[in-house]
Amino acid sequence: MTDPHAKYQSPLTSRYASEAMAYNFSDNKKFSTWRQLWLNLATAEKQLGLHQITDEALAEMRANLTNIDYKVAAEEERRRRHDVMAHVHTFGVVCPTAAPIIHLGATSCFVTDNADLIALRDGLDILIARLAVVIDSLTKFAQEHRALPALGFTHFQPAQLTTVGKRACLWIQELLWDLRNLQRARDDLCFRGVKGTTGTQASFLALFEGDHAKVTELDRLVTELSGFPAPYPVTGQTYSRKVDVDVLCTLASLGATAHKLATDIRLLANLKEMEEPFEKDQIGSSAMAYKRNPMRCERVCALARHLQTLLANSMATASTQWLERTLDDSANRRITLPEAFLTADIVLTVLQNITDGMVVYPKVIARRIAQELPFMATENIIMAMVARGGDRQLCHVHIRVLSHEAAREVKVEGRENDLIERVRREAYFEPIWADLDSLLDPSTFVGRAPEQVDDFVRDHVQPALAPYADAISKKQAAQLSV
Repeated sequence: MTDPHAKYQSPLTSRYASEAMAYNFSDNKKFSTWRQLWLNLATAEKQLGLHQITDEALAEMRANLTNIDYKVAAEEERRRRHDVMAHVHTFGVVCPTAAPIIHLGATSCFVTDNADLIALRDGLDILIARLAVVIDSLTKFAQEHRALPALGFTHFQPAQLTTVGKRACLWIQELLWDLRNLQRARDDLCFRGVKGTTGTQASFLALFEGDHAKVTELDRLVTELSGFPAPYPVTGQTYSRKVDVDVLCTLASLGATAHKLATDIRLLANLKEMEEPFEKDQIGSSAMAYKRNPMRCERVCALARHLQTLLANSMATASTQWLERTLDDSANRRITLPEAFLTADIVLTVLQNITDGMVVYPKVIARRIAQELPFMATENIIMAMVARGGDRQLCHVHIRVLSHEAAREVKVEGRENDLIERVRREAYFEPIWADLDSLLDPSTFVGRAPEQVDDFVRDHVQPALAPYADAISKKQAAQLSV
């Protein structure tokens, strides 16, 4: 037996991907789907009057959908240099009665392209359910921390306060757009159906002796048997590779969202305000024992970057399909399509792990607010002084001088921000000394952030997640059983 460690294996399947997505692009799924497509074609052809297709042949095919002899298939492919015909022969070996009618009227793309569309559809179903679960988990996090004040950042410089929950809503909103895009891409998928070698259906027209209505009905029936609402109205030999572009565009866009979200958490981890889950026996660094590296978020970023690059590949393939088709798409798509879905699947699986166990450190957040809030409160101090009869311009001079002195303590001397202590010692500000604590209450600086969380969840998140309640409840049930 060949040592499995003696040859390269993609880490997408050997290390990261879920069983569901790995199976979706497996040989077992692919070739059993081919056989199901041949069965669907024969079933429809018999229904429309091809009497050479018998019930016995259909039953034989139905009984051998997963009975695939890969050794025979490999030998046939080496001999014939054609993967589809190799599997036509392999299927015929176990279905001798059906062998003469397997693949009747079809071209190779009948099975290859239609099977690819089934894999895209089923892959999108997996991703949509995973994404709904991530959004649900992150929504609970946002609700829990809806009113926890946190320093906002623009240009990664201290800015006005927000809340931890409101910041999470920024991530959720982009994920909701991704959910919409994935669902739209899934709903837009059609079937290649039965179109023949150049998309003209000439072989099927000959098979049904010039009966156009039967050829049209054959296309509809096979599409229906294969679980699609409609076939593409026109194709070349293949379905348009622009379909792949549309699908991978949604996956790449999801990658951009995931990268931004994970990067934000990495930045906050550096500030010690928030962390991804860190397990009891986990090692952050082989040398620096104290480290808690955000390795899950780093993995998301690494894979999300790869996911985004695959879009350019699919665009290049779509733009170089000459006339009715060229075969230089085939080897490329065998790599690009599975990698895109496997990568997106892994990104969402890791995001689910992260969002299920994010840790927030309110005291660190409060300390950082205390370091910056005095400067932000200067306008409130001025307004409070004016309300007690002070001169706005004179007050501005006083607070500006004290602010510069406090800034020097922070930047040059490395000390804490002592602006408020200076205000308390400055006799000019005595009229508002008793009000300073209330003027510096962080909750008064967050605007409508808590209410925005409530409104956003009620009006946007909950309606968007309602269609995916089953996927979310299954995830919750699985957590309770652990």
